[in-house]
Order: sequence, then structure tokens, then C-alpha cells
Amino acid sequence: MVERIPHYIGGRRLAPAKSRTASVFNPATGRQTGEAVLASTADVREAVVAASGAAPGWAATTPLRRARILNRFLRILEDRIDELATVISAEHGKVFSDAKGEIQRGMEVVEFATAAPQLLKGEVTENVGTRVDSHSLRQPLGVVAGITPFNFPAMVPMWMFPVALACGNTFILKPSERDPSASLLIADWLTEAGLPEGVFNVVHGDKEAVDALLTDPDVQAISFVGSTPIARYIYETAARTGKRCQALGGAKNHMIIMPDADMDQAVDALMGAAYGSAGERCMAISVAVPIGEATAEALMAKLAPRVRDLKIGPGTDPEAEMGPLVTRQHLEKVQGYVDLGVAEGAKLVVDGRDFRRQGYEDGFFIGGTLFDHVTTEMRIYREEIFGPVLSVVRAPDYKFAASIINAHEFGNGTAIFTRDGDAAREFAHDIRVGMVGINVPIPVPMAFHSFGGWKASLFGDHHMHGPEGVRFYTRLKTITSRWPTGIRAGADFVMPTMR
Repeated sequence: MVERIPHYIGGRRLAPAKSRTASVFNPATGRQTGEAVLASTADVREAVVAASGAAPGWAATTPLRRARILNRFLRILEDRIDELATVISAEHGKVFSDAKGEIQRGMEVVEFATAAPQLLKGEVTENVGTRVDSHSLRQPLGVVAGITPFNFPAMVPMWMFPVALACGNTFILKPSERDPSASLLIADWLTEAGLPEGVFNVVHGDKEAVDALLTDPDVQAISFVGSTPIARYIYETAARTGKRCQALGGAKNHMIIMPDADMDQAVDALMGAAYGSAGERCMAISVAVPIGEATAEALMAKLAPRVRDLKIGPGTDPEAEMGPLVTRQHLEKVQGYVDLGVAEGAKLVVDGRDFRRQGYEDGFFIGGTLFDHVTTEMRIYREEIFGPVLSVVRAPDYKFAASIINAHEFGNGTAIFTRDGDAAREFAHDIRVGMVGINVPIPVPMAFHSFGGWKASLFGDHHMHGPEGVRFYTRLKTITSRWPTGIRAGADFVMPTMR
């Protein structure tokens, strides 16, 4: 039975009868399981009106009360994590354990946001001038929106809305229409936790919904995670309409393997970072850069058999290490990149294009794929594939490896595996990438730090969650005050100075 997946506006589920829809599939079976109702401009406006109506009351709610609601939501997530993970696995395709891991990382941001009373404290300076005091406040923006991708249907929204809500904003989530059901569970559970109607809303949709959010005069800020071309469009459009915007784009994350690295540790790291979640992560390692031919040969000798032995299956298989890709169209795109790599002259060491899982022949599966002798001119090196395809670029020395990372269009994440503290320190200091791992393959910051890349991986001035998230979702106001003392000095027609 195909389920109709509605919006969530003003505290209830809504599905306009004449709406356009998008098909939702189980990637493991290839069968349609639902259809997401796609929002029209009028539907988005209805969500904005609901959020606008709730905004004054929510902004006036004390930070402590807002934090208590988020705390109750956190307890619900802890109790029902398996339920949410099952929904994610069924619509995205990632294995169940990975879906739970995604939720747990999102929950860390909720935990951070429950510190709202502390996070929103301002600064006070007494006697900035004679009998003059100054203090600052952080106040909510109003209605804000998040546009999120298919690869993390729970975690990426939780990078956004917990901090936004804690800061006193109301929120509209436009999740990916490919795996929309997780957002409805989140909306239901926020309401159950005590969130007032209209404070959190969900609209499913495509470009029409996105453009409606970008151009609506009552939406004050947009958060986005997705591909770089769309991130650039989101940022430029939001800027033209006077909105604050943080737009996270694509990635091509490199991992340097130094000659002194623990090779077993490096191979374990590459397996998880390149093939976990079928490579559908913006922080996935997609380029391995061994330094020197001896290091490259040692790496390939250990890595290739591991890629061939990957356990691939549906998310319901507890032994599966990697699931299918999210849609048939994306599968065909990734297969096309493998074809391209062969045509470009890269050495295809492990070919995943012909993988089939018995009983799941119609699923969107591809096996782990490994290229060697990839060069920086090849498109499989330059472009984001977003699938389980790892390219090995052999570097003659560290200087060459660092130079190709710094020259790349993207600057999301990177890593180095080494026992040499000098090399690690030089790498961390000089590399032009936003998130750096030292013997850590996926250096995603904890929730109390902030997440974001450099170059074409981020458009906007603020990273997500952590202190940067609080700054993004608030406006700074500074008040300077002096109370009458009975002394009159007359009018002053020059720029005020504090004497």
C-alpha cells in the first residue's frame, strides 16, 4: 500500500487533496512505498502564517521553558530511537546501525540547545563612560527555515531546528522529498513534548516550495545543506531578498596516508569513511592520497581485498555494512561516474557495478568501487560522486598531496594519518579546509563546536550548530544607558564620546 505523506502545519498533519506528489521508494526493494505531497506556494505561505502567528509567544517564552521542552523531546528520541531509525533505513536505504548513529549525532545538538539559558547570556560593561553602562542582548530573528538533503533525514534537520527553537525562533523544515517520513515523526514528537502549535512546521516540496521560502518576506533566515550549485543558488537568492543565509554545499574529501602511518588503522578508517552509508555523506572520504610508491602499494594490498569483501544488503540485515543508494536515478549517476573513470584511464581495481543481492534484484545496489592511479585532471577526482567510489591519487611527497587539497574547489573535510607530530601540526595549520582530522577520518565536530567547510563547500558567514549556530539564529542588540542625575551639560552636536 502506498502511503500519502502530508505536511505538518500549525500543529497538525495536512494533505491538500489536489497537490502534486513525489514517489517515495524503499531503496532495498525498488518498490514504491509512499507519495510525498508537494507544497505549492500557497501551502508554504500557510506554514509561514502559522509560524508568524506563533513567533511572538514563543519569543516571549523564557529560555528555561524552551529548554525544558527540548529536554522532553530529547527523552522521547532516546526512548524511540529504533522507531525513527527504522523509518530512515526504509526510505534512505542506510543500514539500521548507521541510521541510529545519525540520530545520536543529531541528539547531541538537541543536548547542546537545552543550554539555551546559558547560550543566550549577553555582556555587560559598567561605566563605559561616566555613569554610562552598556549591555548586549541576543534576540530571535522570527520565522526561519531549513532546507535539508536526503542523506541525513534526521541529523541535518537537528543541526538546525534545536538551536533555532532554543533561541526563540519559529521554524519551517523543507526536508528532502525522497525520504520525508522522519520529519513527520520529529514534528509529532516535538508537539508531544509541549511545543506550541505553529512553532515547528514541515512542508514537503521541490523547487516551488524552496523558491516560496526564499522569497517570502516573513522568512528571516535560511539554512541549507545540499550540492554546491544549489547552495550557491540558495545563498544568492536569499541575499537578494534580504535574508540571512548559511548554505552548505558539496565536498571532495582527501585523506593523506604518510609512510609512517599505521596501515591497518588507515585501511579501517578508509573502509568506514569511504563506504559507510554507501558514500552518501558530505564528509565521506572519496580520495585517498598515499605518499610514495611503497606506501601506495602497501595500502592497495590491504585495501582492495577489504573492498571486495564488503557486506552489502538491506538495512534490515544486521550483518550488512553498506546498503543501497537512495534512488534508481542516483544509482545510474554513480554507475555513470564509474564508466567515466574507466574511460578517463583510471585503473579500476574493484568494480561494484554488477553487484546483485539475491532477493533484492530490483534494489538500488552498487558494490564498493576502488580506482587506483587517478589523476587530478580526471572528472572522477574533480567532481563529487556521492557514492561508494574511492579514488587513490598517488603522491610523490607530502608537498604535492597538500597542494592538490588546497587547489581543489571544495574544502569541507580532510584527514591525515601519521605518527609524526610535526607533519600533523603543519597539515592542520596550513591546509585550506574547514574541518581537519588527525588520525580521524571523518572529523565532524561535536555539537558544542560548529560544523562547516571552506571554499565552495560553504556559502555564508556562519557554520552550523555550536556557538556559530547561536550567532546565526539571533540578532545582537547593544543598549547604552545613562540615568538623569540632575546635572545638565547642554546639547552636544558632535559624535558622542564617553568622557
